[in-house]
Amino acid sequence: MRAVKPYNSGMTSAALMENCLRWNRTRASYRPAGEVFDTTRAEVVGLDESDAKLFVKAHHYSGSYPAARFRAGIVVKPPFAPAYLGGVAVFSVPMTQSVIPATLALAPAHGVELGRFVLLDSLEANAETWFLGRAFRLLKRHLPEVKGVVAYCDPVERRNAAGELVKRSHTGTIYRAHNAIYRGQGKGRTLWLLPNGQVASERALSKLRSGECGTEYAARQLLEQGAPARLFAESGADWIERLKNTGFLQPLAHPGNHRFVWRLDGARLSPDSGTRRPE
Repeated sequence: MRAVKPYNSGMTSAALMENCLRWNRTRASYRPAGEVFDTTRAEVVGLDESDAKLFVKAHHYSGSYPAARFRAGIVVKPPFAPAYLGGVAVFSVPMTQSVIPATLALAPAHGVELGRFVLLDSLEANAETWFLGRAFRLLKRHLPEVKGVVAYCDPVERRNAAGELVKRSHTGTIYRAHNAIYRGQGKGRTLWLLPNGQVASERALSKLRSGECGTEYAARQLLEQGAPARLFAESGADWIERLKNTGFLQPLAHPGNHRFVWRLDGARLSPDSGTRRPE
């Protein structure tokens, strides 16, 4: 039985509080929190699906894009240079219908998840809260039925097979700065990591095990990451076990993601009692 690697944030809580997470071509970095962003040279606008998806897949470490309901972007207009898209906020459909009622006390259609929030490393620290606040305003204008937002923070760093850091720990510093309510930490579980440090989708693995619709796409995702091909007459379940036993899929003990929420309709939400706050 292979030992499951324990979670290690890789950063102290003090370091996290003093820095703001940024991305560029899937690589994470941090900007010092004391920097000032020139808001007179920026604008937050609604984005087309294609523009938001291209940006997120190019820069976010996961290389993936959620099922979006609304997308906002921060357009930066530097002096004597062309304007450029400096960040994207994607408000998406949660993984399950139970998320919004459980965290926001709303019907599923009346809440969204902040599925991706990505800023380039060229933007100074306080661009985050400025962008997030204006993205919320646009969300309320374009989807007036939405009354709340939930966001998840993954506190576990990711490294690829070469030991290179591909994602740092994230404990919700920016969300707390934007007056989010902490709603506790999710249930711990074991994740299976691909050689590039990304998490193998449990939904995709489940499709392979059961042979249900979508198996070919799930298999192609593994093969694109360098997985050894499935053997003749080998079941999907047996293939996954072989990938685990040979070390292609690496186990990681995960303590659960932190959850933060905002009510956009002014309703009060009290913090969860008895839940562990992020360190």
